[in-house]
Amino acid sequence: MILAGDTGGTKTVIALFEEAGERLRVVREETFPSQDYGGLEEILTLFLGGGSSPVLRAACFGVAGPVVEGRSEATNLPWVIDAKALGGTLGITSVSVINDLVATAYGVPVLTSEELCVLNEGRSHPGGNMALIAAGTGLGEAILFWDGGAYQGVASEGGHADLAPRNALEIELLQYLLTRYHRVSYERVVSGPGIFNIYAFLKDAGYGEEPSWLTERLRDEDPSAVIAETALRGENELCTKALRLFASLYGAEAGNLALKALATGGVYIGGGIAPKILDQLTDGAFMAAFTDKGRLSPVLEDMPVRVILNPKTALLGAARHAALRAVTP
Repeated sequence: MILAGDTGGTKTVIALFEEAGERLRVVREETFPSQDYGGLEEILTLFLGGGSSPVLRAACFGVAGPVVEGRSEATNLPWVIDAKALGGTLGITSVSVINDLVATAYGVPVLTSEELCVLNEGRSHPGGNMALIAAGTGLGEAILFWDGGAYQGVASEGGHADLAPRNALEIELLQYLLTRYHRVSYERVVSGPGIFNIYAFLKDAGYGEEPSWLTERLRDEDPSAVIAETALRGENELCTKALRLFASLYGAEAGNLALKALATGGVYIGGGIAPKILDQLTDGAFMAAFTDKGRLSPVLEDMPVRVILNPKTALLGAARHAALRAVTP
C-alpha cells in the first residue's frame, strides 16, 4: 500500500492507495480537522488504527509551507512535520514530506481530460517542461521536468516575487498597495486576499461605486468570495472590474512563470479559485495577458494552458511521489 496525505491549516486528508495500471486507486480515505490535533503523527495513528493494519511500501505528505531536507513547519498550524519522525511512527524508511504545490505537480501528469478545462489548446512538446501556478489563500508555483523516465516536481516560492506592473492602471495599483505594505509581491494581488486588495484599490481610486447591500455583504462574509460571486453574476460593475483585473494579473504572472520554466509541455492552473471563476478565465483577459510577452509571444501562444478541476490532485500527487520514490529511492 501507498500512504499519502494533503495537510492544510483547515483540514488534513489521508488516504491509502494501491497501484492499478498506470494510475493509483484510493482504497480508503478520511478527512480530519487539522486544528483538532497536535500533529500529523496523531492523525496517522488514528487513521491506521481504524481498520486492518496495511503493509506500507512508501508514504508521502504534501504540506502547505516550505520544506527543507524533509522537514517543514506548517504555515497555518503549530506543527513540525518531519519525514524521519514520520518514518519512525509508520515503521518504514521511504517517507517523504514535500510542499503541497509540488504534490499537486506530481499529480498533473496523470490527470484525465475530464479533470481539466482548456484555456489554450496549444501544442505539447514531449518531454518539455511543465509549469504549475495556483492562486488560493496564497500564490503557489512549481515546475516539472522530464528526467527520462518520469516528470519530477521542483519547488518554488515564485509567488513572492516582486509585482511587475505593465500599464498605468497597474502602476496605480502598486502605488496604492505600497501605502499598505512595505513590499508588494504577486501574492498580494493574485490570491484570495488579492481579489479584495484589487477591489479596495479600484473603489478608493474612484473607479466605481459600492452600493449599501454590497457593503453589508463584504462586512459579514468572505469579501473576496463576495466580490467574485457578484462579478460573475453581473450585479456590480466595480466587482466586475476587480475580477477582470485579477484575471489579467493572474494570466500575466502565469506567462512569466511559463517563460522562466520554458513550459513547452504545458501550463497548469491549480488552486481553489480558478475552478470557481472559469467564466472569467475563459473570456480572453487571462490568455491575452499570458501571451503578451513581446518577441516571445509566439512561444507562449503555442503552449497548452489548462485549469485543474480535480480538487484531490495534491493527494494523488503525493501518492504518485511516494510510488516513484519507492521504485527509485
